[in-house]
Amino acid sequence: RAVPESVAKASVSERSRRRLLGMRRAILAPCQRGSCGTAGHRQGAAVSAMLTRAHVYLRACSSQSSEAARPVQTIEVEPPSTESPTGQETEQSDSLGRRPREIVQHLDRYIIGQADAKRAVAVALRNRWRRQRVESPLREEIMPKNILMVGPTGVGKTEVARRLAKLAQAPFIKVEATKFTEVGFVGKDVDQIIRDLMEVGLNMAKATAMEKIKDKVAAKVEERILDSLVGATNIQHNRDAFRKLLRQGHLDDRLIEVEVPEKKGNPQMDPSNGNSFPMNEIVLRFDKMMSKGQKMEKREMPLKDAVPILTELESEKLISEDEIRRQALYSVQEEGIVFIDEIDKICSRGEYRGSADASSEGVQRDLLPLLEGSQVSTKHGNVNTDHILFIASGAFHYCKPSDLLAELQGRLPIRVELKPLSEKDMYTILTEPENNLVRQHCALMFTEGVQLEITDCAKWSMARLATQINRDVENIGARRLHTIMERLTEELSFSATDRAGERVVLDASAVEKAVGDLAKKSDLARFIL
Repeated sequence: RAVPESVAKASVSERSRRRLLGMRRAILAPCQRGSCGTAGHRQGAAVSAMLTRAHVYLRACSSQSSEAARPVQTIEVEPPSTESPTGQETEQSDSLGRRPREIVQHLDRYIIGQADAKRAVAVALRNRWRRQRVESPLREEIMPKNILMVGPTGVGKTEVARRLAKLAQAPFIKVEATKFTEVGFVGKDVDQIIRDLMEVGLNMAKATAMEKIKDKVAAKVEERILDSLVGATNIQHNRDAFRKLLRQGHLDDRLIEVEVPEKKGNPQMDPSNGNSFPMNEIVLRFDKMMSKGQKMEKREMPLKDAVPILTELESEKLISEDEIRRQALYSVQEEGIVFIDEIDKICSRGEYRGSADASSEGVQRDLLPLLEGSQVSTKHGNVNTDHILFIASGAFHYCKPSDLLAELQGRLPIRVELKPLSEKDMYTILTEPENNLVRQHCALMFTEGVQLEITDCAKWSMARLATQINRDVENIGARRLHTIMERLTEELSFSATDRAGERVVLDASAVEKAVGDLAKKSDLARFIL
C-alpha cells in the first residue's frame, strides 16, 4: 500500500527498532533450539518475516524523516473477476471458434486420410462461427453449403460427420435414406428427420441445464433421502452420522420409501408410421395438462434405485420446460447437422427413371424442401430448416451422382471424393488412432489376465491382406480389418479364461495361418466377359 504522508513525516526512535528485533529473536528462539514442530516453525518464520518487513519499513521512514514530504503515487490493482464462464459454455465457444486447421488436426486423431473431406467439413463448421458474427440483416441470408460425400464403404464418411458433430456439440442425427417413403405411402416421411433432430436438441438442452444445477439437486436429494431414513425431525447429530454413511455408499442396498408420481397407461405411439403422430400427440398433451396435479404414491425400493428417480423429480422443479424448448429450438435451427447416408440407394439410373418404388425418386422430391429451407411442424413448435447443415453420402457403385435429380444436385453444391484406403492407410488405422483395433483387443484380453502383444510385422501383414482381399473380393474399406482381427484372435478369445497369466505374441506367421485362406477365395466371376 502507499505510505501515508503523516507516517512518512514522522520520526522513528531507536527504541521501536530494538523492540522489533527483540520480538523477532523471541519468536525464532524455540525453532532454533528444535523445540517447536513443523507447524510452529512455519508460523514463527511467517511472523518473523512480517516483523523484518516492518523493521525495514521503519528504517525507511526514519531515513525519510528529515526529507520533505513527497507526493505519494497510488497504484490501484483491480482484483480478478470472480465471475467465470461455465465449463460447458467455454468448451462450446472454443469448439465453434476453432480454426479449420485445428478442426482437421482433431479429426486426424480418429480418422486416417480423406484430407479433402476433413477440409470441407472444417470450413463448413468455421462458416457457422463466421455467420454468427455478421450483422443481422445479412446474417439471415447466409445459407450453409450442403455437402455430398462420394466414396466406397468403410473409408470414413460417417465417422467424419459424427466426430464433427461431437466436436461442435451440436444437435446431430444420422439417418438412412432407405428408411423413408414418399408421402402417401405407408412408412415414415422425411419430416420425421427434423422431428427426431428436435428430440436430440431437447435432450442436449436438458442435459446442459441439469449440469448447471447438479450440485443443488444433489443436496436436495440427499436431504430427502435422510428424511426417509431418520425422519425430518431427528436431531442433527444423527442426520450427520447417516449422511456420512450415505456418502460412503454403505446404505445403497437399504430399502427406503419414497413418493413417486402415480403410474398411468399412456397410449403407445407407433414408431413405424409417421402419419399417426398428430392424434397421439393430442392425447399426450391432454394427459399432461390433466396431470399437473398428479397424484403421488409411496413405493419401497433400494436406495441406489431411488436416487435417479428423486434426482429427476427435483430437477423438474428447478428447470423451466419453456426455456429448455426455446434453447433446443434455437440450437437445432442454427447449429443442427443432419447426415443422410446411403443416398445412392434412392437414386435410379438414367434408363430406369420414373420407377414405382416408394423409396426412390419420390423421397428425393420430398427432401428438396428440407434442403432448400422450409417450416416443419413438430410437437415442440415449428422448426425452420434454412440454416441446418445437411451432409449426404453414398458409395454410388451402380449409379452416378449425376443420376440424382438436378434440383437435389443443386442443393448439394460441395462434392467431395473420398479415396479408397491403401495398404499404408490400413497400417496407420491399426497403429495411430487413440481407439485403434489392436489396443481394443489387447485391453479385452487384459481383463482375462492375458497379456496380448501383436508385433509390427503382424500389423503390416494384416494391412497387406486387407488391401488384397478388398481388391480381389469386395471393397468394404477399413471394415475388412475387423474380419481379419477377429479371425486372428478367435482361438485366443475362446481359451483366454484358461490362460490367465500368460503372455501371447502374434506375429506375421500367425496372421498368414489364420487369414491366408481368405485371400485365396477370389471372385473369378468378376473377370469373365
